[in-house]
Amino acid sequence: MRSRLRTLGCPVLALVLACPSSFSQAASSTRPKTTHGKTIWNYDGGVYMVTDGGIPSGPCFRINGRVTAPAFFDNLKRFDFTDSDTVFRRGEDVVTEYPDEVLLEFFIHDHPCPDAEVGAARTYLTREQVSKLHLNLFWKHGIDLRPVSTITAKYFNVQRRGPFAPVAATDPDVPEKLEWSYVFAVPSAGIPLTDSLVLILRTPDARIAARVAARM
Repeated sequence: MRSRLRTLGCPVLALVLACPSSFSQAASSTRPKTTHGKTIWNYDGGVYMVTDGGIPSGPCFRINGRVTAPAFFDNLKRFDFTDSDTVFRRGEDVVTEYPDEVLLEFFIHDHPCPDAEVGAARTYLTREQVSKLHLNLFWKHGIDLRPVSTITAKYFNVQRRGPFAPVAATDPDVPEKLEWSYVFAVPSAGIPLTDSLVLILRTPDARIAARVAARM
């Protein structure tokens, strides 16, 4: 299934998605270390991203995700030298471009709004709200954004998250707490590793609900 503008609620073909909790656990491996005038980033597991978003006048949410590709990011490191030179290496090999295709994996779940009034009733994402969001992807080079013309939907799933209290599981008035998971295949042949993949979620009236970039 291919798409130029993807509505997030549609079912797509099944593919195994990494356990969401693994994103936050593995993200620490990308933190840089400094050695003799250079900073080294480790990309084992892919490029991780996280951001908060929200529906205007509605609930807020968090996006966790990563960009990965089979074996491509294994042992891949970025070296930032003090003279502003940046080199990507896998062992002794210099790597300059992404593979022909990368996988964008991400999941969405409720998150408290930072500006919520104390004591105000909290609202939660609904299936209808998420089904109306639209996904736009761009490759970013400097300040230039190039739209990704075609993507392939690989996986979609909605699952219930556990209630905050045991009594809530039996209370019919407690709203659903859900998590939406997605995988998209994104063409990336010839794209330099210095470019970033930008994800933007928009509401039906084209307002931005969330924006995040997977930066190497």
